[in-house]
Amino acid sequence: MDVHGTVAEGFEPVRDAFAGNFAALGDRGAAVAVYRDGRKVVDLWGGTRDVDGTEPWRRGTAQVVRSATKGVAAAVPLLLHQRGELDLDAPVGEYWPEFKAHGKERVLVRHVLNHRAGLPALDRPLSPEDALDPLRGPRAVAAQAPVWEPGTDHGYHALTYGWLLDELVRRVTGGRGAGEWIADEIARPLELDLWVGLPAAEEAAGRAGRVGRLEEPDPGPSGNGSGNGPRLRPKRAVTEAYADPGSLTRRAFAAITPFPDQNDPAYRAAALPATNGIATADGLARFYAALIGDVDGVTRRVRLFDPATMERARAEESAGPDRVLVVGTRFGLGYMLHGSASPLLSPGSFGHPGRGGALGFADPEAGVAFGYVTNGFRKTVTADPRAQALVRAVRESLRRTGPDVDTPQT
Repeated sequence: MDVHGTVAEGFEPVRDAFAGNFAALGDRGAAVAVYRDGRKVVDLWGGTRDVDGTEPWRRGTAQVVRSATKGVAAAVPLLLHQRGELDLDAPVGEYWPEFKAHGKERVLVRHVLNHRAGLPALDRPLSPEDALDPLRGPRAVAAQAPVWEPGTDHGYHALTYGWLLDELVRRVTGGRGAGEWIADEIARPLELDLWVGLPAAEEAAGRAGRVGRLEEPDPGPSGNGSGNGPRLRPKRAVTEAYADPGSLTRRAFAAITPFPDQNDPAYRAAALPATNGIATADGLARFYAALIGDVDGVTRRVRLFDPATMERARAEESAGPDRVLVVGTRFGLGYMLHGSASPLLSPGSFGHPGRGGALGFADPEAGVAFGYVTNGFRKTVTADPRAQALVRAVRESLRRTGPDVDTPQT
């Protein structure tokens, strides 16, 4: 497999690991980008833009990044809070009165971000058509009773997170959804190839090679087992939770039934802040670089999070057994934190994986931002072996170039 792109001196281990993903871990088409102190030090791509095609992956090829979208979307309420427009400790119903039904008066804004709202599943799953409608998803979660007392426990809101966050943003901004807000306030100023709701012009460009097509997964989640690559061995409890149609795990991932075709232009055009972001590896990495510092090479230098907001994003809000993922997870406000379920660069890292492979994160202490996108679906939910190989290579590169980073304990 030919690997294209560049790496700065000392970051050669990332190139080696990236090539190894194609040779040993079954990658078909992928890209990885790394920023250090606002400067791009890794920019690599390889394979084909379509998993079963022959069209080569090019610089600027973008892909659906699934739940890595959540980390991008989380920046919206945090930035609204930073601007004094949203109170993280206010009840959601203060902004969205219809949401108060069925005992949800005590759901706080922070509970939406830290997965403690108690709303990971719907009693009546939405059809693909309903799920893509910007009104029906929010109405469904507003009418849903909590599975647990809000604020008392945590469980991954795999799909409902998007409707909760999007409607909250609309209520605060007077009608501008999260996808529009990201385009206006984040992607354009930072010159990011990143969208939550792909514009028609980009979809047309996609047919000519801009946005690749994903490998379609087998129906139904299956924990951290892999698809075409080496198979992992999840704990029995995890396997059973994903296999049981009545479990909270299966119900959370089945909140849209059947799940839409992720290559369908209608799916890509919708704004689902939990699942359907589209990005290049560089767009994802540059976004995280801007969360922790200025980024070189943009029209105007933009840092998104001030120091207080950055610390707020990565301060632990939820930790321990996850009622949906059935493993120990850690969340800040909208971001997964380093832990055994989702190992990142160091204990201070924060970001979000996407089911099937994508990963974006930042590490303020190391000054590192990372983005990986792929079209080769794996059934891993939080810790894809290809992304993990690249993270280990970044850690090795930092040891070579200094300063060192703490070795995570998982």
